[in-house]
Amino acid sequence: MAQRITIDPITRIEGHLRIDCDVDGGRVRKAWSSGQMWRGVELILLGRDPRDAWAITQRICGVCTTVHAIASVRAVENALKLEIPLNAQYVRNLIILAHAVHDHIVHFYHLSALDWVDVTSALKADPDATSKLAESLSSWHGNGRYEMRAVKERLKGFVDGGQLGIFTNGYWGHPAMKLPPEVNLLAVAHYLQALDIQRRANKIVSVLGSKTPHIQNVAVGGVANAISTDSQSVLGVERLMAIKGWIDELSDFVKNVYLIDVAAVGAFYADWTKYGAGVTNYLCVPDIPLDGKGTQFALPGGYVPNKDLAGFKAIKTFDDEFWAKGVAESSKHSWYEGSKALHPYQGETKPQYTDFKDDGKYSWLKSPTFYGKPAQVGPLSRVLCMLAAGHEPTKKYATAALDTVSALAKTKVGLDAMHSTIGRHAARAISCAVQVDMLADQWNLLVANIGKGDVRTFNKPTFPKGEIMGVGYHEAPRGVLSHWVVIDEGRIKNYQCVVPSTWNACPRNEKDEPGPYEASLADNPIADPERPLEVLRTVHSFDPCIACAIHVTDTENGSAIEVQAK
Repeated sequence: MAQRITIDPITRIEGHLRIDCDVDGGRVRKAWSSGQMWRGVELILLGRDPRDAWAITQRICGVCTTVHAIASVRAVENALKLEIPLNAQYVRNLIILAHAVHDHIVHFYHLSALDWVDVTSALKADPDATSKLAESLSSWHGNGRYEMRAVKERLKGFVDGGQLGIFTNGYWGHPAMKLPPEVNLLAVAHYLQALDIQRRANKIVSVLGSKTPHIQNVAVGGVANAISTDSQSVLGVERLMAIKGWIDELSDFVKNVYLIDVAAVGAFYADWTKYGAGVTNYLCVPDIPLDGKGTQFALPGGYVPNKDLAGFKAIKTFDDEFWAKGVAESSKHSWYEGSKALHPYQGETKPQYTDFKDDGKYSWLKSPTFYGKPAQVGPLSRVLCMLAAGHEPTKKYATAALDTVSALAKTKVGLDAMHSTIGRHAARAISCAVQVDMLADQWNLLVANIGKGDVRTFNKPTFPKGEIMGVGYHEAPRGVLSHWVVIDEGRIKNYQCVVPSTWNACPRNEKDEPGPYEASLADNPIADPERPLEVLRTVHSFDPCIACAIHVTDTENGSAIEVQAK
């Protein structure tokens, strides 16, 4: 007999997400993904100056801030057919890539690693054996025996003092935990080291964007960064050299720690390559523009239908009709008026709450489709689409990751294993390695362009009479993000944000097909229904950001709900 499991809220994510599962025979038979907050930012933007939209949409989320700024200015620039200076493109690219590297490191170590790592088991580890294992895998300077001994003593102090802090409330001792004590100790050590190293990426964003979260330097037409080679008050040699140093530190950690750790976890949890595939239509967009018009990109994008890489179709430019005509959103199972799938330019955001109904409306998220089909977005889609496009850096790191997994698992692990819960983690690490290299490339391009005497960063926009439309897309850390704007007489007439977690966490669509979260949970094992760790593993592998997908309001009291932590 089926048993209903409700996890509300899912923790170690951004925003409020509820997951319901029907479990029978130790397996998930059916799942529902429900966003528990309402998005209203589109309504706030109506009638406003399009040049202000980037600052407002950044407030969608305190984690994914830069991505909304970028997508927003790109949408308005696309509507205006406005070219931006090369320096502005490179500065934006550096911010984008630094933000992505930060996001990936934090996601694996601080949001999802504890689904796989039994922290208390690390107390049984031999720190010298842990160091020997780590040093056999990479040259990372933090893998020495003294570091491992210190981490074990630190962890012992937490446990003895009853002060587990960040490690409190884990499913320690759960039957689904498989890592040996030494691997658990190594993971805890790298968890703590990642807390420090991720700051380097945030420093890059802060220096270029004036602050983080919520950068202040972008504008429709470019960026506000003044550039000079002989002043310390603007973006000059001193700041550029500091950025280069942080890039080098991030590169060392990503390639010698993150990529290796994910491969090690994948080898020990090879059975999880059988679970979590779900929707295998993969969508990503090209990014890291190399010109001011958005016609050349360092990272390719496109669409892979039903995990058939040979069927890949590229998305080539900001004006690509294949992309722009394919997106629609349905509200059939969402708490909004209507049910018919609408293109974002005609999209509506009219709330209609009905309570949770299994076969009716049960989420504040809409249901996006690409040419009528659900699509998975995110690092797995990004890696598979770039492999299909023949992107050599992606091929290099994907091959290295799979070879490491195969060596540790002592069996050949191929590309098919990527269509899984654990495969999403591998893809995120591969994507991060590609992006950290791209970070260095963009730094070199910016420095070289400044060296030619070009210090331009802004082209002034001019708004025409009448109605214009534009879409700005960005391959954000969690996947395809797009902002769609209709401008009439210089004011916003309609604005819709179709974000990565809307694609992945959506409820069933107009045809009642499950979204990626829901589909990926089907047939997941559940060892203990009272402690559904396996559900968290699959959901966390997507890195949910429900705050991006939906927002909260209280029309009666004018305030958000207050939650008191106990």
